[in-house]
Amino acid sequence: MAATQDYTKVMQDMMSSFPMDNSAMQNAFRTQAAFAEKFTRVAVEAAEKSTEISAKWTKDTLAKVADVARAKTEPTDYTKAATDFASAAAEMAAEHMAAFAEIAKKVQMETVELMLAAGKDASEEATAAVKKVTSDVTTAAKKAAAVK
Repeated sequence: MAATQDYTKVMQDMMSSFPMDNSAMQNAFRTQAAFAEKFTRVAVEAAEKSTEISAKWTKDTLAKVADVARAKTEPTDYTKAATDFASAAAEMAAEHMAAFAEIAKKVQMETVELMLAAGKDASEEATAAVKKVTSDVTTAAKKAAAVK
């Protein structure tokens, strides 16, 4: 009967034939984690500011609703209160939407900056890796030539 091939040993032998530099993987992971942290910071800050704006908008609207709900002595006062509320609501909407737009603009600018930095870092890391591989291959080729 034929013996069963030990593929674990074959794989270990094959992988040991291809030396790998695990530090490159570790550096890539660290770089990715750092950028993820920066992107998350941008998103969390935007969410906090958006929440503050929403809460202020709600609070201001409720204050205006309280003015509308107060009992009036004249029927025309109700019309005036409703008109004032509509006018104030439109003004608040414009003001708060502008604030949301500022947050969006800031997030966009920070994201572009982070993406450009990530591209630059990736390019530098790739260049360094290619130089290292080229150097290693050249060294190995010189050793191989010297042996023959």
